[in-house]
This record gives sequence, structure tokens and C-alpha cells, in this order.
Amino acid sequence: MDFLKLFIVALMSVLKLLLLTSVGIFLALDRIDILNDIAMKHLNSLVFYVFTPALVSSSLAKTITLRSMIMLWFMPLNIVITYIIGSALGWLLNKISRVPHHLQGVVLGCCSAAGNMGNLLLIIVPAVCKENGNYFGANKDVCYRNGLGYASLSQAVGNIYLWSYVYNIIRIYSNKNSTVAQVDDSEENELENISRCSNEQLVNVESKSETTDQFEIMEHAMPIREAKVTRMGNVMKQMQILAKKIDVKTLLSPSTIGSMVGLVIGVVPQFRKVLVGDGAALRVVQDSVTMLGDALIPSLTLVLGANLLKGLKGQSMNLKIIVGIVVVKCIAVPAIGIGIIKGATRFGLINPDPLYQFVLLLQYAVPPAVAISTVTQLFGAGEGECSVIMLATYACATVFLTLWSTFFMWLVL
Repeated sequence: MDFLKLFIVALMSVLKLLLLTSVGIFLALDRIDILNDIAMKHLNSLVFYVFTPALVSSSLAKTITLRSMIMLWFMPLNIVITYIIGSALGWLLNKISRVPHHLQGVVLGCCSAAGNMGNLLLIIVPAVCKENGNYFGANKDVCYRNGLGYASLSQAVGNIYLWSYVYNIIRIYSNKNSTVAQVDDSEENELENISRCSNEQLVNVESKSETTDQFEIMEHAMPIREAKVTRMGNVMKQMQILAKKIDVKTLLSPSTIGSMVGLVIGVVPQFRKVLVGDGAALRVVQDSVTMLGDALIPSLTLVLGANLLKGLKGQSMNLKIIVGIVVVKCIAVPAIGIGIIKGATRFGLINPDPLYQFVLLLQYAVPPAVAISTVTQLFGAGEGECSVIMLATYACATVFLTLWSTFFMWLVL
């Protein structure tokens, strides 16, 4: 396949993203003030609660069946692998660059391949199919529908992982920061107490030995069965601690619920016959949901542009950390992903569909998810630094994503 033609196809899809993003940046400028903070809040709410679940549910209902679910089993595992690789590289970056403690959770979240696996794929993959449908199939409509289904499933699985893993990583590090501050305050209080008590009379050795003997007698007098804790009790205690640490409500985001609804409609034949298809009795419901979902891509891209503008106004950050994150996300993870996908293809673990393999490869090359900045705002941990990271990674992704998309298409076709 001609490499130059593939490069033009990949470039056109990324240019569409850049044009819409630049419109979002323009509308968010202070002189224009259309996408101001209030407008952004309302548009974010529409994207999060309405447009995203509508598009995900309608796309999955049209494209995913029980047979295709069995064929696409590798996608959830592939996303887990991206998180493992990214987490390992992020941990190394924290150690090598000596990242400040309050930013280590943000760096891990951005490097852990918590990529924009749904929103960007929903833009890039259909754009590639529309640009030239002969590469992934003779029928552009079939390519578009299948690509939208793959991207929707990627978004559904990616959201679950992001809100279960990255959310708790940043939360744990933010809690550690507050704990460190509390320890520092307690140490200062202890020093003050020591200085106050330095002039008081010390306790006699004899009285101290008498009190320790009494404590030893009381300890031996305790019943042995009361001192022992059953193994089941320990297990239940650990489960309760784990349940407190993981916020289950965050896993049930609107997009996750929409994914579940779409999967149920697509997998269950009775629901599919009633709702999906030109001859379906309730096809008007599916068409209405699809119309709502079509508003996601332009709205989301405008929001992305407005969020990136904050990075231009954000605070300064160590250049070494930014370069490290860009190298991890834009070079190291995609390169490792090629070896994993090619190895899985050789062993027959992946569906031979070139479009499906292209989506799996793209999951390694996308920049960090915009939702990470939302998580940092929730915990107040590195908000300004996260906006700078987003600006740098997305600016570099315009070049690297085009090159990787071209190479991926050349690899699978």
C-alpha cells in the first residue's frame, strides 16, 4: 500500500480534529467569551450526561452482537495491557525525574495509558473510513458503522478502567499529601510539648518498673481466645477497607450505563428486533438517540479546545517531566503496543479484521484522557500542572498521532 496515500488519509482525519479544536480555542478567548466558564459547565454537563451515553448506546446497539462480543474479547485485555505498560513507565519517570510528591499521582495517571480511547477514536476512525473506504472495506458505510462500534466499545471499557484505576490513584496520592501535612503539624506540636515539659520532674525508675510489671500481669491475664482474631474476620475487615477506598459510584458514569444499555440491546435478539433496523417497530426511539449522539463529536471537540486554552494560561512546570510524559505516551507505549498486537495476531488471538487491529493499535497511541483534568479538579491535586501536561501532549499528538496512524494502516493492510 502506498505510504504517501495512507499518510494523507491519516493527516485529513487529524486535521479535522485540529480545525474543530481551534474553533473551541477561539470561542474560549476572553475577547470572544462564548465558551466561558458558565457555558463550559453547561456544555460539559450535556456531553457527560446526554451526548456521550446516547452515542455509545446507539453505536453498540447497531454493531455489537453476541457473536461479535466473543470475537472482540481481546479489546478489554488490550486496554489492561496499556495500563500496565504505562503505569510501569510512569513509575520509572517518577523515580528518574524525581517528580514532586504532590504530582506523582498526576504523572502516573497521564502515563498509565489512560488515553482518550473513546472520544478521539470516535473522531479519527470514522473520519478514516469516510476519507477512503476502500482501505478497510469496499463499502464506506459498513466501515463507518463497524469503526463506530469498535470505538464505542473502546470508550465503554476505557471509561470503566479510568474511573476505577486513575481516579483512585490520584485520590490516594492526594490523601497522602494531606496525611504528610498532618504529620508535619503533629511533629511541630510534639516539639512544643517537649519544650514545655523539659523543666518538669522525670519519673522514678522504680515507679516506671512497677507500672510495666502491672501491664505485663494484665496482658497475661487476658483470655487467649479474646486475643485471637479469626481468619474470616480479617478477610471481612480487608474487604471493608477496600470497599471504602474504591468509590463504586464513580464506575457507574452515564457513558458506562449507556454502554450497558447498548450491549443489552445488541446482544439480546428480542430487543434488537424491536429497536434496531429499518423494519423495527420502535426504530423511532433508536433514531432519536442516534440524533442526540451525533452532537457529541463537535461538542466534545469544542470542549477539548477550550480546555487546552487553560494550559496556555497555566502555571509553569518542570520541562523534564513534560518531555518524559510525551516520550512515554507518544513514543514508548505505541512502540511496545506494536509488538503486543503483532504477537497476538501471530498466535491467532485477534480477529483478522484490519479495522479492528487498527483500533487496537490506536489505543496505545492516543494522548491522555481529558477526564484526568476533571479528576484533578475533584481532589485539588495538580490542576494547573495537569492543564500544562494536556496542552503539551495534545500539541505533540497532532504530529505523532498522524505518523502512528499512517504506520498502523500500512502495518495492518
